[in-house]
Amino acid sequence: MHGSRIAAVGHYQPAQVLTNEDLAAMVDTSDEWIRTRVGIRTRHVAGPDEPVDELAAHAAAKALAAAGLAPGDIDLVVVATSTAVDRSPNTAARVAARLGIPGPAAMDVNVVCAGFTHALATADHAVRAGAATRALVIGADKMSDVTDWSDRTTCVLVGDGAGAAVVEACPPGHEPGIGAVLWGSVPEMGHAVRIEGTPPRFAQEGQSVYRWATTQLPPIARRVCERAGIAPEDLDAVVLHQANLRIIEPLAEKLGAVNAVVARDVAESGNTSAASIPLALSKLVERGEISGGDRVLLFGFGGNLSYAGQVVRCP
Repeated sequence: MHGSRIAAVGHYQPAQVLTNEDLAAMVDTSDEWIRTRVGIRTRHVAGPDEPVDELAAHAAAKALAAAGLAPGDIDLVVVATSTAVDRSPNTAARVAARLGIPGPAAMDVNVVCAGFTHALATADHAVRAGAATRALVIGADKMSDVTDWSDRTTCVLVGDGAGAAVVEACPPGHEPGIGAVLWGSVPEMGHAVRIEGTPPRFAQEGQSVYRWATTQLPPIARRVCERAGIAPEDLDAVVLHQANLRIIEPLAEKLGAVNAVVARDVAESGNTSAASIPLALSKLVERGEISGGDRVLLFGFGGNLSYAGQVVRCP
């Protein structure tokens, strides 16, 4: 059993950009109101002819190209999403079909905003156990499909997009590039973040989520670092679920990662649920804000009041 590593990342966002001014013409809100409360300026919104699996496939294709791999090199596809319309075929199978990946194990993981870090751990475990050699791990959500655009408390938050990572086995003798996961949930408070009903609609109890995220999660994030054998001040970057800046900034500060680059992609992308962590990570890599070998904390949290985190090496 060898550890695994992230070989490459990629991301994709729809072309249509929805600004705060656009939202102010739809609901009783303003640019100042939105920026003050959540720190979001813009978000990308997919059209009716852009399903979740298309967003996911675009991001995955970019990750494959960055890794210098062909579709046939992949034998596991794991997609984290909570906004797929159809139950079967699942999103992972549709992504595999779009990319021409022959015969992979294909599964979806629905842990909402913590989905990508759960999916990454699942792929890491599969590679460590010898059940897979190379995996595509994708976070993709089309939150615009499940949003009540007349509700200003939620519609100002969301965006659509996808991020992907290629995960492969480390050569023997090499340090694992994906650290041990720490994951869990508070199921009795699962009602605090919901996508339910017919048609399904996103709703949340904002104050409950804020208190939980800013008080209960910092010590858990520090335990993730402990499992990886690294002090928070030695992290090179922190990529938290991009919920809103009023959660990201206090959580990063309480973690104590004083020397780390902190991803703030939520300002331009909104809350993209399972896509937010790989999307933000890929942008940091693309802009050169982090480089190969850097130690990055990935920490997802949200729906179900679930959480999962691991320290990874930047590809």
